[in-house]
Amino acid sequence: MSSAAPSPTPARRLPLAGVLRVGRPSDIWFKPALSVVVAVGVPNLTLLALGRLDLAMYTMAGSLCALYAHNLPYAARARALAWVVLGMLASVAVALVTASLTSSAVVLVAVGALLAAAQKALCDATRIGPPGPVIFAFISSASLFAPQTLGQVPGHLALATAAGAWAWLVGMAPGLVRPHGPERRATARALNAAAAYAEMFVETSASAAESAETSATASAGRERARAAGAAAVHAAWQSLFATGARSEPRRALERLVVRAEIALAAPADTDPGRLRSWARDLRGTGPVPSVEPASVADELLGVEDERAVGRRPLADRLGPLLPLALRTALGCALAGYVSLALGVGRPYWAIVTAASLYQANITLTWSRGVQRVVGNLVGVLLFAAVAPLAHLGPAALVLCCLAFNFGAEALISRNYWLGSICVTPMALLITEFTGFQRPGELMTDRIVDTVVGALVGFAAAVVVTNRRAGDRIENALDTVERAREHTARLIAAERPGPGALEAARRGLAAALVELRATADAAAGEWWQRAVPTERVLLAERTGHRTLATAVRRQGLHVLEGKRA
Repeated sequence: MSSAAPSPTPARRLPLAGVLRVGRPSDIWFKPALSVVVAVGVPNLTLLALGRLDLAMYTMAGSLCALYAHNLPYAARARALAWVVLGMLASVAVALVTASLTSSAVVLVAVGALLAAAQKALCDATRIGPPGPVIFAFISSASLFAPQTLGQVPGHLALATAAGAWAWLVGMAPGLVRPHGPERRATARALNAAAAYAEMFVETSASAAESAETSATASAGRERARAAGAAAVHAAWQSLFATGARSEPRRALERLVVRAEIALAAPADTDPGRLRSWARDLRGTGPVPSVEPASVADELLGVEDERAVGRRPLADRLGPLLPLALRTALGCALAGYVSLALGVGRPYWAIVTAASLYQANITLTWSRGVQRVVGNLVGVLLFAAVAPLAHLGPAALVLCCLAFNFGAEALISRNYWLGSICVTPMALLITEFTGFQRPGELMTDRIVDTVVGALVGFAAAVVVTNRRAGDRIENALDTVERAREHTARLIAAERPGPGALEAARRGLAAALVELRATADAAAGEWWQRAVPTERVLLAERTGHRTLATAVRRQGLHVLEGKRA
C-alpha cells in the first residue's frame, strides 16, 4: 500500500442528465400537503374574517412548522415539532427585533445570511428532515424586511406562537386514528428494501458465470441494494426506538424488522414475496401481521437500543458542518448584496434562493440550483396566469395560496423543481397580503433574485471547499472497523453477555449506514483528497459479512423459503 498522500479530487463534470427527471411520489406526500393546508388555512381565514390579512406573514411563521417531522413516531414527533416551533420563534424574534432597530439593508442582509447559516447547521445536525432550513430562511428573511417597531414585536410573536401551537396540534392529530402509523411505514420500507435485495441477489448470482464486466456490474448493483436495505432497516429500528414503551404492536413490528435483517444476511434463503406481503399488510389500520419470534434472542431486541445507537452530542455533530455553514453565510450575503446593487426591492428572495441550494456536496448543490431556477421560472409564468384570479379579492388570494401550498407538497417529492413551480407563485401571492401589487414588478424581481441567488450561491459553494469530507470518511472507516472487531469478538465468545451481541450488531449496522452516507457525500465534493473507494467497499463487505455471521450466531433462523 503506497504511503504517498492521495491527490486532491479535481472538479468533476457537473451533471445535467437526470437533474429534472420526475420520480415516484413519497408514500406519504398527502400528509404534509393536507397538514399545511389545515395549519395555514385556519389562521389565514380567521384573519380574513377579521379584516387583518396584513398580519398573515406572522401566522405563516408558525403554521409552516406543520411541514416537519411527518416520518417520526408520535412520541418523537411531539418533541421535534416543539423544537421546530421554538426554533422558528427564535428566528422570527431575531429578525423582527433587528428590523425594528435598523433600516440599513446592508445590515439586514448580513443578519439574514447569518441566520440562514445557523439554520442550515442546526437542521443538518439534528437531521430534522424535509423541508430542512429553507422554510426557516424564507420566514426569517422576509421578516427582516417587514417594517417594524419594537412595540409591535410582542404582538407579532404572539401570533406566530398561536399559529405554531395550532401547527403542533395538526401534526399530532393523525396519531388519534393511527397511533403506530410512522413505525408501520418504516417497517414496510425495510421489508420492501430487503425483498428487493434478495431478488437482486438471486438474479445477479446467475450472471456470475458470464463476462467479468457483466459480473462486476451485477456486483455493484447488489452492493447498492444491500446498502439501501441496511439503511432502511436501520431507519426502521430508529423509528421503533423512538416510540417509548415496548407495547405489543411495537414487539410485532420488531419481529418483522428482524425478518428484514435475516433477509439481508441470508438472501438466498429468503422468500421476497413473503416480505412484500407483510409490507402490504402494514398499510391502513389493520392489525400488524403476526410473525413467530426468530429465536429466544428476539426477546432481547430493543433492550439495548439506546446504548447501541447512542447519538453524539450536538456540538460534535455541528463541527463537521462548519464548511456548509460558511458556504451558506457567504453565499446568502453575497446574493443579497448583488441583489441590492441591481436595485431589486426584495433582496431576501436572493438570500432564500442561495440558502435553498446548499446540499451535502457541490454536485448535489449544482443539481438543486438547476432545479430551483427551472422551477422558479415556470412558477413565475404560472403566477402571471393566476394573478387575475387572485386579485378578485382577499378571499380569492387566500384560497389561491392554500391551493399552491397543497400543490407544492404534492409535487416536491417527485422532484424539487416541480414543487418550486407551486412555491414561487405562493411566495409572490404572500407579498400581496398587505395589498395588491403590480404583477410585472413582482415577476421581474423574482426572476432577477432567482438568477442572482443561484449563480452567486453556487459560486460560494465552489470557493468554500469542504476539506473535512475526507476526514469524515477516515473517521467513519475507523468507526466501522472498531464496531466490526467488537462484534467479531462477541461472536467468538462462548457466552456473550445478555444483549451484548445484539447491541454490537446494531452498532455495526449503524456505523455501516453512516459510512455509506459519508462516502456518498464526499464523492460529490471538489478539491479534497480522493475518496478511498476500495477501502470503503472492503469495509462494507467485511462489515456486512460480520453482520450475517452475528445473525447466525444469535440463532435467528431464515425465512420459510427455498430451503424450508
